[in-house]
Amino acid sequence: MLKQNLSQKQTHKLSPRQMQLMKLVQLPAMSFSQRIKEELENNPALEEDDGQSDVFDLDSNSDDIPAESEEREEVFELDDYISDYIEEDPISYRQTEKKEDDRQDKYTLLSVHESLLEHLQKQIGLLELENETEELIARQIIGTIDDDGYFRREINDVIDDILFLYSLDVDYNTVEKILRKIQKLDPIGIGARDLRETLIIQLKRSIENNPESKEAKELALDILENYFDIFSKKHYAKIQRNLNISRIELKEAIDEILKLNPKPASGFSVSNNIKSEYIIPDFIIDNKGDELELRLNNSEIPDLHINDAYLKVLKTFKESGGKSGKSTKDKNTLMFIKQKIDSAKWFIDAIQQRQQTLYKTMYAILQFQYDYFLTGDRRRLKPMILKDIADITGLDISTISRVASAKYVQTEFGVKRLKDFFSESIKKEDGGEVSTIEVKETLKNIIDSENKQKPYSDDQLRKLLKDRGFNVARRTIAKYREQMGISVGRLRKMI
Repeated sequence: MLKQNLSQKQTHKLSPRQMQLMKLVQLPAMSFSQRIKEELENNPALEEDDGQSDVFDLDSNSDDIPAESEEREEVFELDDYISDYIEEDPISYRQTEKKEDDRQDKYTLLSVHESLLEHLQKQIGLLELENETEELIARQIIGTIDDDGYFRREINDVIDDILFLYSLDVDYNTVEKILRKIQKLDPIGIGARDLRETLIIQLKRSIENNPESKEAKELALDILENYFDIFSKKHYAKIQRNLNISRIELKEAIDEILKLNPKPASGFSVSNNIKSEYIIPDFIIDNKGDELELRLNNSEIPDLHINDAYLKVLKTFKESGGKSGKSTKDKNTLMFIKQKIDSAKWFIDAIQQRQQTLYKTMYAILQFQYDYFLTGDRRRLKPMILKDIADITGLDISTISRVASAKYVQTEFGVKRLKDFFSESIKKEDGGEVSTIEVKETLKNIIDSENKQKPYSDDQLRKLLKDRGFNVARRTIAKYREQMGISVGRLRKMI
């Protein structure tokens, strides 16, 4: 049976411009700089300030404007707009503080000059190929080697690709023969189909080129070829029994395996271009004699203002009393200018709001975690959630989340990610509260100092943490361990 109900509910919707502002708040320094460049390209009314722009007094002749007839009403809205525009301030964005050394706060993480593909293609002449078909197969295989240096496709798939692309029917054995040749190229271990194969290739090459420690290397090769699954699970006792070797012999063999590179292509860029990645901090904290000073990193943000040419058009229109706006062409021109100036003004205002929001949020984080920023001791980090900073700043939790997203702060202890300062709290045995970050640090220290021949289980770690006053469940130990990239005890075992 159908029923009609009358209900009332309150909803809050963001305007398109508010949504755009939230997007600007979320952008980190590098992306925000790119967003400004895009706006400068798309809006001719917005211009980068070179410090030489003229200042126009758009209201200088306002007393001399004559009264107009009813025809003036057609452009009255534009005249109102210009009057409102004249009264508004500011119409530019300038940094109050921009230090030259801000641009030095960049950290190059990766800079490589030759791609793996280029490096391998240069070596094709060393393969001693018999004909053009074999060279084509070699190039096809090289083109499918991934960024880690592995050939992960099936040989039959390569055969199908060659048939489809070049209408050539090649056989399985020929492709495999050429793959074996490619596996002899530099870097050592390239073109392997899995981890086991690349380690075996590298170890065989090491035995051929460097006979030193040959017995340990041959034993390591035996382990990789015949006991790889047991080795990968670190069941060392089984290997000892199966090979009837001493603990010292096993350790020497494993040491040889650990010298090998599991990612043979790790020293190469992934494309033909030089790859450079930067972390540009959004905030900089300076220690001025035990007094912390916060500033925004404005090195990537230019000073902006409204284009002088657009200001001149408005000045001319204002001085003419609107007479220049009677024709349809003039009206369209003025409406276009109005639209672009509106957009430019909003963008300048949005930048200011973004910077104020970022500074306000980071200042609250700085005050909350002052002891940490003063000492760099992670144990000084207090439990802090988004709501804590939202309550201090008066901003919405979602805004705090956007500010913390993908942002970095430069401290005297290095570049830190804002998200790392947020953590839940847990109850200690004495009833006090402590940050989960401190628990993780303590857990890591315990694992670092354990006997690697008999690493702790998660249950043992739980008991050790409890002895230090942290009452944490075993499943929580496992979660923290995984978050820190630490393996289970069995896989941490060493000889």
